[in-house]
Amino acid sequence: VTLQGESWPVTIKADHDGSTVVFEDGTDLRVESDWTPGQPLARLSVGGEPLVIKTAKVPMGFRMRLRGADLKVHVQSPRQKALAGLMLEKAPPDTSKYLLCPMPGLVVKIAVEEGDEVQEGQALATVEAMKMENILKAERKGVVKAIKASAGASLKVDDVIMEFE
Repeated sequence: VTLQGESWPVTIKADHDGSTVVFEDGTDLRVESDWTPGQPLARLSVGGEPLVIKTAKVPMGFRMRLRGADLKVHVQSPRQKALAGLMLEKAPPDTSKYLLCPMPGLVVKIAVEEGDEVQEGQALATVEAMKMENILKAERKGVVKAIKASAGASLKVDDVIMEFE
């Protein structure tokens, strides 16, 4: 079991009522529940104490919320853990050269043209969302390479409005 990146070697012995979790030092803990993966709430008895955990599936494990703590939990066999350690982390895409739509909305105005040099803080576009106009400004100096959206276009979150060199 890996909790928030920290490994806890355990052996889990399952039966029809729940599981007994045996830790490396030999201590054990009884966990009883009828929870199945996919259900948003897990009602458990851990060592005889009632516990309710909000759960959600994440890649290779679960996200659990308990008493204000937001935890990532992975349960793997020793072989799975060894192989997972060899996997490369997927890097998020580099969006630094794009102006992305921050929310669903309608493009009201594009304030620059292709080839324009823009300064930090300069207005680039106006997007109307929820009856409010939002002025999108340049985060740094740059040159507009391409404008991908036009006035009147309806955009989703993270749609590209313009690209910079």
